[in-house]
Amino acid sequence: MKKFDAEIAVGIFVFIGLLCLGYISVKLGKINLIGSHYYPVNAVFSTVKGLKKDTVVEIAGVEVGKVDDIRLVDYEAVVTLRIRDGIELQEDAIASIRTKGLMGEKYVEIMPGGSDKVIEAGGSLYETEPPIDLEKLIGNFVFGKIKD
Repeated sequence: MKKFDAEIAVGIFVFIGLLCLGYISVKLGKINLIGSHYYPVNAVFSTVKGLKKDTVVEIAGVEVGKVDDIRLVDYEAVVTLRIRDGIELQEDAIASIRTKGLMGEKYVEIMPGGSDKVIEAGGSLYETEPPIDLEKLIGNFVFGKIKD
């Protein structure tokens, strides 16, 4: 009888350990299993050099969403952003592609606007700023194409 009790205790311990491992995997992997609490917003850029899917979207340095999709439409890059519910974007907000640090990864920064009109789900940000092409800027400086 004691062997049976020990086997049950070990089984329960292993089961609880697997549950904890699964929970930690979901939390660290930032997987959303219980539905989506985001709404889509499109932003049209002339170029999105270096931007990738699942890149962070920030407002005032706080993560408010992710890049969901990047596609080419009429020779312009249309970026679909997933913004958390409860975050309202004004129609005159500006979406910019920035770099973390000098050579870091790209992310999308949204600067809020002053309009009273709010973008609905599936709406678009019309004011955008493409990323700064650091290689082109350095090349222009080296070859003297930048004037004072």
